[in-house]
Amino acid sequence: MIKSLKKTLLSQNLESPKWSPAEVAVPGCELRHYETSLWASTVIRDESQKEALRQGLRKLLHYIQGENETETKIEMAVPVTCLVQPGTNEYKVSFFVPPKHQHSPPEPTDPDVFLEQRKPAAVFVRSFGGFASVEKFNKEAKILADILQKEGQSFHSDFYFTAGYNRPFTLFNRHNEVWYYKKEIEGLWMAKNILGKIGKLLI
Repeated sequence: MIKSLKKTLLSQNLESPKWSPAEVAVPGCELRHYETSLWASTVIRDESQKEALRQGLRKLLHYIQGENETETKIEMAVPVTCLVQPGTNEYKVSFFVPPKHQHSPPEPTDPDVFLEQRKPAAVFVRSFGGFASVEKFNKEAKILADILQKEGQSFHSDFYFTAGYNRPFTLFNRHNEVWYYKKEIEGLWMAKNILGKIGKLLI
């Protein structure tokens, strides 16, 4: 999985958050340790996850295309994530801010777009290829949750992230992921920070 992801990113020449693989292997998925990183995000409330993602991506694309205080154009990076909370109609769509802007990103001018800092975290990841529909993401998230429960892993089951790594027109070597956060000693604090704004989170 790691080689496949590296191959995909290298072929696109896109930046992504820094992470390292865990020493402990979990069958059927990866466990990654992500470093602190900055993201541009927006929260969309819609009954349709597909429509929420579409609206969120549009707002974030406007931000990186210059809809910010310095009118700076920001290069594309990956992944684009979507925070899903089953049973709700709120979705947080996020774009990884490339390393060049991690420490001094331009402020968004759209009040619905905000910058957030994600703290270091251990994340269970399941990867898959092809074009990912909402139904496919949800199916893979269910598979990952079942794997983690079977393996006795402790994770936050009330939310997960979808992660997309490709431009819409990329036809081959597509890479997609679903993420569940591992419960740590500070698990309650972690969950509060991830879900606590569904607005300006993780700052």
